[in-house]
Amino acid sequence: MAKIETPKPVRGTQDIFGEDQERFQHVVETFERVRRLYGFKGVQMPVFEPTAVFARSLGETTDVVSKEMYSFEDRGGDSLTLRPEFTAGICRAFLTNGWQQHMPLKLSAHGPLFRYERPQKGRYRQFHQLDAEIIGASEPAADVELLCFADQLLKELGIDEGVTLQLNTLGDAESRDAWRAALVEHFSDHQADLSDDSKTRLEKNPLRILDSKAPNDRAIVATAPPIDPYLTAEASEFFAQVTEGLDSCNVVWKRDANLVRGFDYYRHTAFEFIPEVGSAAAEKMGSQSTILGGGRFDGLMEALGGPHTPAVGWAAGIERLGMLLGEPSAVGPDIAIIPIGDRAQAKATEIVALLRRAGGKCEMAYKGNMKKRMQKANASGARLALILGEEELDKREASVKILRSGDQKTISFDTLIPDVILMSQMEEDHELAISISSAGGFEGNEVVEIK
Repeated sequence: MAKIETPKPVRGTQDIFGEDQERFQHVVETFERVRRLYGFKGVQMPVFEPTAVFARSLGETTDVVSKEMYSFEDRGGDSLTLRPEFTAGICRAFLTNGWQQHMPLKLSAHGPLFRYERPQKGRYRQFHQLDAEIIGASEPAADVELLCFADQLLKELGIDEGVTLQLNTLGDAESRDAWRAALVEHFSDHQADLSDDSKTRLEKNPLRILDSKAPNDRAIVATAPPIDPYLTAEASEFFAQVTEGLDSCNVVWKRDANLVRGFDYYRHTAFEFIPEVGSAAAEKMGSQSTILGGGRFDGLMEALGGPHTPAVGWAAGIERLGMLLGEPSAVGPDIAIIPIGDRAQAKATEIVALLRRAGGKCEMAYKGNMKKRMQKANASGARLALILGEEELDKREASVKILRSGDQKTISFDTLIPDVILMSQMEEDHELAISISSAGGFEGNEVVEIK
């Protein structure tokens, strides 16, 4: 019989486990907590959409549409695409579900996205992002609130040190048209030296050349005209109100007059949080420079057939944020349950259930003698061991041991559950030692009946 070959994962995908999964989950949980502080509602959309949703909104000249989308024809002959980003799908959902009545609408999402890119550190073909959008608000205050949200998220994750908010304006329609004409003239003068991709972009969207990573293009971009001389008074005032709002909120920012975002739908504010050169964040990120980025996309709804609807948003890679975290919190149990004998095993099962229902993180090995169970308890990282044998059962009590110090205390079943829960939640070891040396249960604890 031929040996069955174990399947390999698809290139550019990953199995997230252990410490990486704890980092991933910590990022998501922090995002969920902070988005509630800002009043953002969670939303879920399909993982795939009609291809037109992305082709129309992202722009035909973007690398994502022209090179990176996972598109396929289904059995009904429709062209579908695995979502490469969140914003276009959120806007489609906004239009098809008639959410205009809720404007301004603050939405947040997280989940997997798909792009056919060359896999490298921090970049996968299936990756995960956080996303936040404010739809139906044309005021600069919406941009400020969204940036404050992003800034607080990075601070609460503890990855703001050495990370800078880079900020630019792409102007209103009139500003962009004037700037576009100036860029066309500039890049046309250097057309022979442009990369093939940028020559194509010159005809369709010259602003995309500013985002080129080709070495020859970068030299030409360095001498390209900035947008400031072409800004209308209204566009200048809008950007001024954004920067003044950030200053009021103590959000530190730097101007980058060459900053553009990768998709065609951006207007006015564009921004990226980038690690500073030489910082610890930059070393961890490698070639991936952007931690979180976004901007205003006032023209996107029209591209999808809807009415003019101002909006602003940002996205951040969960894997990239996870890379920048410090050491993850311990994921093992706080309490290890160690029964001795069959009778104790049955009672321990009851106690484990009661502890978990009371909020205790506890584990009990499925088998093994006391020595092996103690070894597993120490290896798990638990702080406490709850030991239950025949003698303890007869006296309706259990022995609770601090694994690190070896100190031990006997606790009656009458107060066992609340006492052990309280002990497991003590942050300092010396507090735990004092609790072990004290007699009786903790004052005010409720009695949880153990049969």
